[in-house]
Amino acid sequence: MTTHPMKKLTIVCEALAREPVLSLLQAAGAHGWTLWEVEGSGSQGARTADIPEFANIQVEVILQPEASDALLGRLSQELFPLYAMVAYESDVRVLRPAKF
Repeated sequence: MTTHPMKKLTIVCEALAREPVLSLLQAAGAHGWTLWEVEGSGSQGARTADIPEFANIQVEVILQPEASDALLGRLSQELFPLYAMVAYESDVRVLRPAKF
């Protein structure tokens, strides 16, 4: 079995940032992503999903390392100043690199 190193980028942000985040994913060349509503508590207090406009979302995407670096840079510069948001990167190995 041959695996290929990639990066998994996880973004947790307020639901209002959904469209700008998805636009940056497309611009970064992401072939697909997974998105769902999440609840939690952090530096800005508890956020529940009872009012969709004020909920949080989590987006996960697998990218080539260079694309992940570029996307993190754009998120930091363009969206972090505007939205409550965190992003983190993990090393992953995939079986079908052409899917990503």
